[in-house]
Amino acid sequence: MVAARQQQRRRRRHWGVLVLLAAYVGYLGLGAVVLQALERPAEVQAAQQLLRERLELLANHTCLQGPALQRLVEGIVQAYKSGITLQGNTTSLGRWDYSGSFFFSISAITTIGYGNLSPSTAVGRIFCIVFALFGIPLNLVLLNEIGHLMLLGVQHCARHLEEVFHWQNKTSFLMKTCALVTGLLLFLLLPPLLFSDKEGWSYEEGFYYSFITLSTIGFGDYVIGMNPDRTYPSWYKNVISLWILFGMAWLALVIKFCINLLESSSDFCQCNKNTEMAEDLMDGNKNSMTGLQNADICCDKDTKAKGPVDSHSYTAPTEAL
Repeated sequence: MVAARQQQRRRRRHWGVLVLLAAYVGYLGLGAVVLQALERPAEVQAAQQLLRERLELLANHTCLQGPALQRLVEGIVQAYKSGITLQGNTTSLGRWDYSGSFFFSISAITTIGYGNLSPSTAVGRIFCIVFALFGIPLNLVLLNEIGHLMLLGVQHCARHLEEVFHWQNKTSFLMKTCALVTGLLLFLLLPPLLFSDKEGWSYEEGFYYSFITLSTIGFGDYVIGMNPDRTYPSWYKNVISLWILFGMAWLALVIKFCINLLESSSDFCQCNKNTEMAEDLMDGNKNSMTGLQNADICCDKDTKAKGPVDSHSYTAPTEAL
């Protein structure tokens, strides 16, 4: 009887994984369909425009030869990838000065990886591997501590409001809402205004860059401080580096909060555990203590999700706002 129930539980787990995998693949497929419908026409139009301009250039300047022009274009593209741009009869450098190198280091150990800039020498690539190998764990530890401090600040403010106004049930929700709104302002809504001023981007482009950066997606289509026609203040990249560090910690807490919502509403995460515990107790199984421990853990998670977070159990990002 016990073996049959264990087999049934394993079968439920397998079906749960299959359903989750199907939802995952379906979500990716939906994203691919939408993106293809939105971006494919623009890609075709840009390719046709480029081909027309090339043909017009060769037709208006008969002294130019197709292969020579192609080599020039490829050289310009490669130089741009290395951070070199043409300005009249001179070239513009600056991506590998100290501030640019510092910003590249930030993008490497935070795993953003914009892709617009990368080491071109063998020694530089080897150093980048070693640097990221130790830098990524260091970055995760620091983000853990920053998130820990954020949670402690929310808890401290919640306890202070409870003492002053004697709010018992509304305090936690109020503080979490304030933390969410404050984070939205500091890390997502206000920075695009700075990017509009310094980079010349629209607000939508600045907001897009903010989320893509803080979520560590890092496409590299928008990167700060890379326009050779603009002069940037010395503090600009340093401030953006701090914004990335604290913004990643905040967004990690928000994403974990979303994960908790999905897990708490999933029958595979909660109901199955309680059912397994009840079956173990009914069987008088020797492993019933494991079921009780799982129940304690489950209850502890529910308590954390409903009330202030226990700061001593936080490891980034295991708790949420």
